[in-house]
Amino acid sequence: MFALVGIFVLAQTPGISLDIGPQDEDQPTTVEYVDLERYVGLWYEIARIPNRFQKKCAAGTTAYYSFKEDGKISVVNRCLAGEGKVVRASGIAKVEEAQSNAKLKVSFVRVAGVSLFWGDYWIIGLAEDYRYAVVGTPKRNYGWILARQPQLSAEDLAEVRAILRQEGYDPDAFVMSPQNSPGL
Repeated sequence: MFALVGIFVLAQTPGISLDIGPQDEDQPTTVEYVDLERYVGLWYEIARIPNRFQKKCAAGTTAYYSFKEDGKISVVNRCLAGEGKVVRASGIAKVEEAQSNAKLKVSFVRVAGVSLFWGDYWIIGLAEDYRYAVVGTPKRNYGWILARQPQLSAEDLAEVRAILRQEGYDPDAFVMSPQNSPGL
């Protein structure tokens, strides 16, 4: 968002965006293109900007993306709460910008079969081999670092920090996410 994501309790929405109007020139830049076939699958949350909807997540945060028959993407986020209880949030994502597939909208709120409160999920960094992804939002109030493995190398973390700085984020605003329970 997970994200998570990039991205849990209640609305579980990474940056609800109901803004209508012209785009802000000072927004993060997304990657040129995301091959969604390669992007779907399991991601481990390496770090995030603290947020209210993941407050209960103490460790083992993951996001699993898979294609739905209607072309949207199923999103299942999981983590361990402080008392060891598994917290799970299910939602859907849809591509907002088909040219790049790097801007998505995610919703974790469904009422009477209608998804509500779509949040931005922008892929602003992505390793060539898809071993890590950096997810943000237009206002930079949410952000996630995701990886295919429970940990990132020091070199990859340095690359991610450089991406965050380049896109106007403060890398020190991100807190590391313990992954002592991989594969939740």
